[in-house]
Amino acid sequence: MKINPEKEAVEKLALELLVAARTAPKARGQDELVLALVTDKEEMEKIAREMEKIAERGEAFKFFKRDAENLRNSEALILISLDFKRPVGVNCGGCGFTCDTILKQERKEIDYEGPVCAIRLIDLGIAIGSAVSKAKDLCIDNRVMYTIGVAVKKLGLMPGQIILGIPLSVKGKNIYFDRKF
Repeated sequence: MKINPEKEAVEKLALELLVAARTAPKARGQDELVLALVTDKEEMEKIAREMEKIAERGEAFKFFKRDAENLRNSEALILISLDFKRPVGVNCGGCGFTCDTILKQERKEIDYEGPVCAIRLIDLGIAIGSAVSKAKDLCIDNRVMYTIGVAVKKLGLMPGQIILGIPLSVKGKNIYFDRKF
């Protein structure tokens, strides 16, 4: 008999979330997303420690520490990044430039790196939405976190200018619901 075996299923179910993100619609069918799955507790702890370092920037960043605790209490972590290499080519102006000039702009890196194509960011958002929708269908608690993505970027763990993290939890209570600073 296995007692509480549901936690063993999280990694397998997380792969379904990654499939949902990968197959989400993308502008012109061009895919510039990078997907990752973290289940190793040491790697998740490394990311959580970096989040706590970022929290030391001041009062406005204290939520990074709260989110680090959420990550530590999660069973798995999905990462989705936009590795922007080329604009879509429609000259929408959402990025502030034309498709011919965006790649010639000086890159600025604060927490994320820009400019990036606005349509590619929409692709990222649709992929994130597809992943968390699948998580809901599978009854896996989750939260989309900018904080995790910032730490992953600072640690250089995956390529991309914009990275978002989705920690996953299977517990009797949603650990991401009524969080306090």
